[in-house]
Amino acid sequence: MLTVTQMAKHHNISRTTILYYERAGLLLPAYRSDNGYRWYGDKESKRLEVIMAYRSFGIPITDIMPLLDHQDDMTQESILRNQFNALENEIQRLRQQQNAIVMLLKQPTLLEQNMVTKARWVEIMKAAGLNEQDMQNWHKQFEKMEPDAHQEFLESLSIDAEEISEIRAWSKA
Repeated sequence: MLTVTQMAKHHNISRTTILYYERAGLLLPAYRSDNGYRWYGDKESKRLEVIMAYRSFGIPITDIMPLLDHQDDMTQESILRNQFNALENEIQRLRQQQNAIVMLLKQPTLLEQNMVTKARWVEIMKAAGLNEQDMQNWHKQFEKMEPDAHQEFLESLSIDAEEISEIRAWSKA
């Protein structure tokens, strides 16, 4: 069993955070001793890990309880989809801000420095141990499972439209 301070150290978070989770009803001690000390066991430690994981996804405290209690799959899916959409909107907003800054600086190459190009992607795949045949199989599976996402991915590598058409054509074969 761990005290609040020990639990905080074990999980590398502040004591205040654990107490906040208790006030929110997310994490309750296994029991309290006569002197008021809170004691946490393995069950509470595992629950704290799950809470921390959801927080790392940016999920608000108010939405975590239904996720922890698995009240129903639809609620859980709805919360996770809403967070996914919120993150996607934030990413789009940040990309717009980047583009605005690039336009003000009149330095379009700034965006290119942070992009993964086709050449860099091929290097990464080869470094991971994939040969040409493996990479082609990878494209074929991607095309088969997620054709729209495959198109978006190829576009993100700054590949021209003609080459994208060629890759997708042999990926479908």
